[in-house]
Amino acid sequence: MKKMVAFDFDKTLYDHKALEIPASARRALRELRERGQLVVLATGRDMSTHYSRPFLDLVNADARVEQNGAKVVADGKVLFEHFIDRTLLRRMLDYAEETGIGFGVTIEDEDYYINPERIREAEMKRWGQCGRQFKDAWALLDKKIRTVNFIGTEEEARAMERAFPTLQLRMFSVNYGADIIEKGISKAEGLKKLCAYYGLEMRDVYAFGDSFNDSEMLEEAGVGIAMGNAKEELKAIADYVTSPIDEDGIWNACKHFQLV
Repeated sequence: MKKMVAFDFDKTLYDHKALEIPASARRALRELRERGQLVVLATGRDMSTHYSRPFLDLVNADARVEQNGAKVVADGKVLFEHFIDRTLLRRMLDYAEETGIGFGVTIEDEDYYINPERIREAEMKRWGQCGRQFKDAWALLDKKIRTVNFIGTEEEARAMERAFPTLQLRMFSVNYGADIIEKGISKAEGLKKLCAYYGLEMRDVYAFGDSFNDSEMLEEAGVGIAMGNAKEELKAIADYVTSPIDEDGIWNACKHFQLV
């Protein structure tokens, strides 16, 4: 029976240390497609940005859940989009300006952030470079925005959640920065929409992830698989823990479940 195999991107499919999708993961993707399984990319990224577009052909997914469920695409068609209410967005911008957190989003090739020094500092520490050309974040109020990013500590993230009860901040695996997600929007909900489109059930889904924004889809999928490099909290809720990304984690799990 056809299965849906959904992959988070960063640190699940894409190895940030080697700056590539490992050869064994590419092999797994190829064999899944050859066997007629549905390959889904379930990511916090907006895949239309210049940071992400180069990977679309490499993954060659049948469908995508982008921006943690705020956009769902199948067979080249947009099935679902959710945009942040402008009043809420203005309140978040005001909050970011008052508290000094890094806040904003990249739209296609342009970076709109309040307190860009927080983003620059984080990226210099993590990557040794920051090539962003920052734009005025207040221009976001004139655009349709699906999701925004937070750059700061976990303590600052929890403070923002208290200030905005309708939001949840899922920390990145490096514990500095988070996806800001409106409650009711998630990768799991995106996968449910894809299941309805393809005539499948969530029990037919194998979901791979490494971080907090993957938790709902690992819990609700038929089989939730945490990478060996995943957060310990995610491993605790997973049905299976595979080896790390740089130790053929994707291939080993697909082999274990006889998907390849």
